[in-house]
Amino acid sequence: MALIIFLVASVTDAYDGYYARKYNEITTEGKFLDPLADKILVSSAFISFALLGIIDFWMVGIIIFRDLFVTGLRMAMEQKGKTMVTSIIAKLKTSAQMIIITFILIILGLKGLSLTWAVSILDIVKDYKLVYNLSLFVTVFTGFTGLTYLFSNRKIIIHFLSDDESKI
Repeated sequence: MALIIFLVASVTDAYDGYYARKYNEITTEGKFLDPLADKILVSSAFISFALLGIIDFWMVGIIIFRDLFVTGLRMAMEQKGKTMVTSIIAKLKTSAQMIIITFILIILGLKGLSLTWAVSILDIVKDYKLVYNLSLFVTVFTGFTGLTYLFSNRKIIIHFLSDDESKI
């Protein structure tokens, strides 16, 4: 059931963005709320997985820290009338996160089955530590996208910081 709910939320989110762009219905609120909804969806899944002992808390910490930092920075800058660029790599990060969440939910669903093919798949997942390795990849990729985000927006961030320093 969790897999179905997650997939419906992911697909409707993707269609929402697609149709907003297609029909030029992009709003300031949508630019803020759409990525926020993605972050809430992804973070809640990762937190749940950590609480269940499926992935490590440090991985979840890096993922959530990156998302909170970027969101907070974006909000602070938009209050000053500055816009930060969202890169394609950030969208790839969200896709990678949603793929690993879907993979983990499928694996959890297979654990309840006693079918031979399901047991074989679970053995492969366990032998190659696929959940851990894929989660590690997504964590490193998420951290990398945070650094890329800072680098690609460095001029705007420096200008933003210098504006604040002049008021001190």
